[in-house]
Amino acid sequence: MSPSPQKPASQADLSPDVSAQLHRILGKEPIAAAPAEASGPATGESVQPHCGLVAIVGRPNVGKSTLLNALVGQKISITSRKAQTTRHRITGMRTEGSSQFVFVDTPGFQTRHGNALNKSLNKAVTGAVADVDVVLFVVEAGHFGLADAKVLSLLPPQVPVLLVANKLDMVHRRAELAPWLRDMQQRHAFAEFVPLSAKNPRDVQRLLEVVARYLPQQDWWYGADELTDRSERFLAGEIIREKLFRLTGDELPYTSTVVIDRFEEEPGRTAARMVRIAATIVVERDGHKSMVIGDRGERIKRIGTEARQELERLFEAKVFLELWVKVRSGWADDEARVRSYGYE
Repeated sequence: MSPSPQKPASQADLSPDVSAQLHRILGKEPIAAAPAEASGPATGESVQPHCGLVAIVGRPNVGKSTLLNALVGQKISITSRKAQTTRHRITGMRTEGSSQFVFVDTPGFQTRHGNALNKSLNKAVTGAVADVDVVLFVVEAGHFGLADAKVLSLLPPQVPVLLVANKLDMVHRRAELAPWLRDMQQRHAFAEFVPLSAKNPRDVQRLLEVVARYLPQQDWWYGADELTDRSERFLAGEIIREKLFRLTGDELPYTSTVVIDRFEEEPGRTAARMVRIAATIVVERDGHKSMVIGDRGERIKRIGTEARQELERLFEAKVFLELWVKVRSGWADDEARVRSYGYE
């Protein structure tokens, strides 16, 4: 059975486990997970497989995709400083020992705009937490705003929720974490508090050890070497979109997207595999098209080069990539077109 969630603190004092963690943080010592009760098999017994769904949720731009990539051990979800980069539910798997973790990264919940695209993204968030074994609620350590509160209000009360305080390395006055955490404990009955930096491998390993205690005993759903259920065609579109946002910065609205028109694999002459990809970058205005193309086509050429190089590393293949830019005014408000571009 999964451990039952702790009740929120009603007094000023923090729980012993959380207090110990904060003491280590303030003392700048390595943070160790709270000791778990021995749940493994006795000597001589066979190890039973455990497998479960783990939803990663939070407001836009708190580091959910970076955390997913770190938990899986390979890049499967794109990252960018631009908020709302993740558009789809991305499933990633990691198998360690007898445990298989099935992670679901979700788009950040949208509260500002009610267009068809954002409604689709919010549907992906609520759908992801409907039937999971544990939720990782990701926030920035020391921060909690209205957007965070909106996501927290969507979480089902019967599912254990771990408070993952990400970007711990950005907190310069760690003494301020104690009153912040006390406030967080009163907001929700969090099962665990896990402060970390998603870029620190030791922190990520510690989070895996905590999550493992919440996985139900059942057979694995995927092979031990599988990392994602998404196709290479899907990943190609995501990588191109990542380079698009990274190289246009804040100039290009987040409503721009990428559609894969052709994805063909053929025998390679100089490599074991050769993949030909044709993709269209969809924008809403002619001015946006000019931004993407850049002066004398330099920007779109760089987008294509960086995307092709990363895809070759990811696919272990020679990649030929063609990019086009088309204007589709108002596509993000058109439910039929949003669905035609692959959104749920």
